[in-house]
Amino acid sequence: MIHAVELDVAGRRLRLETGRVAKQASGAVWASYADTVVLATAVASQTVKPGIDFLPLTVDYQEKAYAAGKIPGGYFKREGRPSEKEVLTSRLIDRPLRPLFPDGYYFETQVIASVLSADKTGSSDVIGITAASAALAISDIPFGGPVAGIKVGRVDGRFVINPDLETLERSDLHLVVAGTADAVMMVEGGANELPENVMIEAIELAHEEIKKIVAKIVELQAVAGKPKRPVVNEQIDPALEEAVRALVAGPIRDAILIPNKTARQERLDQILSEAVEKLKGDDPNRERHIKLIFHSLEYSEVRNMILEKGVRADGRGPADIRPITCEVGVLPRTHGSALFTRGETQSLAVVTLGTTEDEQRVDALEGEYSRTFMLHYNFPPFSVGEARPLRSPGRREVGHGALAERALKPVIPSKETFPYTLRIVSDILESNGSSSMATVCGGTLALMDAGVPIKEPVAGIAMGLIKEGDRVMVLSDILGLEDHLGDMDFKVTGTKHGVTALQMDIKIAGITPALMRQALDQARVGRLHILVRMLEALSGPRANLSPFAPRIFTMKVKPDKIREVIGPGGKTIRSIIAECGVKINVEDSGVISIAAVDEASAKKAMDMINKLTEEVEVGKIYLGTVRKIMDFGAFVEVLPGTDGLVHISQLAHHRVKSVSDEVSEGDQILVKVLEIDKQGKIRLSRKEAMPAPSTSAAKEPAAG
Repeated sequence: MIHAVELDVAGRRLRLETGRVAKQASGAVWASYADTVVLATAVASQTVKPGIDFLPLTVDYQEKAYAAGKIPGGYFKREGRPSEKEVLTSRLIDRPLRPLFPDGYYFETQVIASVLSADKTGSSDVIGITAASAALAISDIPFGGPVAGIKVGRVDGRFVINPDLETLERSDLHLVVAGTADAVMMVEGGANELPENVMIEAIELAHEEIKKIVAKIVELQAVAGKPKRPVVNEQIDPALEEAVRALVAGPIRDAILIPNKTARQERLDQILSEAVEKLKGDDPNRERHIKLIFHSLEYSEVRNMILEKGVRADGRGPADIRPITCEVGVLPRTHGSALFTRGETQSLAVVTLGTTEDEQRVDALEGEYSRTFMLHYNFPPFSVGEARPLRSPGRREVGHGALAERALKPVIPSKETFPYTLRIVSDILESNGSSSMATVCGGTLALMDAGVPIKEPVAGIAMGLIKEGDRVMVLSDILGLEDHLGDMDFKVTGTKHGVTALQMDIKIAGITPALMRQALDQARVGRLHILVRMLEALSGPRANLSPFAPRIFTMKVKPDKIREVIGPGGKTIRSIIAECGVKINVEDSGVISIAAVDEASAKKAMDMINKLTEEVEVGKIYLGTVRKIMDFGAFVEVLPGTDGLVHISQLAHHRVKSVSDEVSEGDQILVKVLEIDKQGKIRLSRKEAMPAPSTSAAKEPAAG
């Protein structure tokens, strides 16, 4: 039987339907919003794999090319590896769902959101969140939702719910919010240096819309939902729990105060190993139970130390920032480089300046576009003291890079101001929390070292949360341990004026606006502190580019002159490139970019182009070439491809009987432009371009 619920969201109809397709999935929802259609399915295995003690959840978002009436490119003509947008949207859907599965649920679970139809609203990501949550809600899979997703923009100071792509182009805010009926679970987005209070208003507005959608999902669950399968928590022997506690609680308490991450982890591993060796006995499950008890004690000891004493693992207070060092120009042959270190987290950021040829062309469902600014984040295994094979970037690397790119994008100069393609690479050399925020700080310094005229420096900080009932502590600049054992990872980036990016993930049942406001206020204080330390290393963008960076010069010609620059079959432009040793890009608008290793080469190319595209001016004298002789005058080429007529009466100061008496084809003569009529015809005068003979000279008899 088909069941459906509907409601209006931002003037468009949202419909959630089940029972028509994918009926063998544990739960399936066909979600339509305007002309966007997303099918979300949820399936869980019926048995638990031996030895699993974590939630094996996989969330995949995939876009079908047919959704936008396209055939995929490439040799195979079918969808291939996930695009960057698909990877990022998969993470976007995963993050609000994952915390809502119950403890002890270890069944392998897969959620797939497939875009079957796409319009220009660009809403498939938030519809994917809502549809995936609805599929889980009506399935037999234990799930503490439902959740829903909403996008918020801001145009001319007014918030817009689920803005379409055209509106987003004019928006100074792009925010995705997901939450339950009670609280916000996830925030992701960028802003153009907006104040913290504006961000809170946007999140609260989104949550009001989320509540309406969640209520409809609950309605659908009431009529179409399956009974949830029970979750049986593994029983642990209380006597074993007490024995482990007595043996390791004190040593754990001491170990977590070791400031150095590696030394701390080595000591914790040693304590666990000794406990296992002493208490494991002959029961094969006993070792696993000891480990579960140990990690539970570690979790509670770290949190209690922070809540009761206000002391963190490395000895800092809740709002303290780790020691920061900043170095710039660390690599001699790159265009810009910086080494940013905060505590035990270190980013090597490198900027490369490229030309138009280096832009990334992206073929998305919504259409094709080019990226002139890219940030790539790498997380090699040595950064956390591990040895494992190097692989292509995973979801985490793609996500962290996208967050840092979003943070810096508002301060990148326009193409008209700075006509370069920019790439930043952040190699994490050491990691103990907040490596994406170190990337933002290092990226800013590297941009300034490269001489990129950014609008303002940007810094980033990761905020944490420890919450036990009414006891709450917000933490600044969290460690990896505090991220792992805490309740929130709230990354905030911005300038001294306002926020440029947010990313918030919650591990508990949500967070209130009051806590978000406290976290944002504390983040702002920390961000300003970090900016001060960064500017001590480099106060602003360098005045000159690296000598190894290309020089790009731009000029503008009339669009109808482009053919003169390119020439037949590209012959003219190829000859300029070969003669000057430059790269040239010509746009349909008439903007020409010239990239050269030195200014002299670029100027030579510009001079050649100017000669090709020069416009004839009335009153100006030119040295032209006679191209054709007629009875009534001569046609003279004054500029390449531009001819004018010198009438027989304008060939000389004296009366001319025959044009051929005065000029021949191929002669070079001075001519003055008398007039350019509405049809573009040019009237020239040789007589006006030469001085008139003196009276005495006119009376002298002809020579001979």
